[in-house]
Amino acid sequence: MFKNILVPTDGSPLSDKVIKYAVDFAKDADAKLVAISVAEPYLPLHDGMAPDPLYMEEWQHLHDEQVFKLAHDYVQRVSDAAKAAGVSCKTMTAINFNPYEEIVNAAEKCGCDVIFMASHGRKGLNKLFLGSETQKVLANTTVPVLVIR
Repeated sequence: MFKNILVPTDGSPLSDKVIKYAVDFAKDADAKLVAISVAEPYLPLHDGMAPDPLYMEEWQHLHDEQVFKLAHDYVQRVSDAAKAAGVSCKTMTAINFNPYEEIVNAAEKCGCDVIFMASHGRKGLNKLFLGSETQKVLANTTVPVLVIR
């Protein structure tokens, strides 16, 4: 069965629900967890006015530092829940404009045999325009994905 479970988290309440499922499953299956959270870097919007490059560089650095810290806090939630249940957990954080790439790479790099992921359940045109990290992971991995709503 599944012995090495990847748990991507974005800190949302739905991700917290997935953490509970993953920890419970890992405990019952004597499996290990790998938690990952991917921070999205700052993307400056260009409104036609050229901002001061030094200001923009400082702003980007502060933003990226803060979102990376949040990503670390999110995987710490998984680690804490796993520790409380007596489950082994490795944590990873990354920064990338495409979180799904980091998730797919982590599953491969860590030898995960399943990914437990949240789906926010978008429907209709919203799903088409916004896309979903879960859908992108499903389309780009060979690892089974358990999608939880």
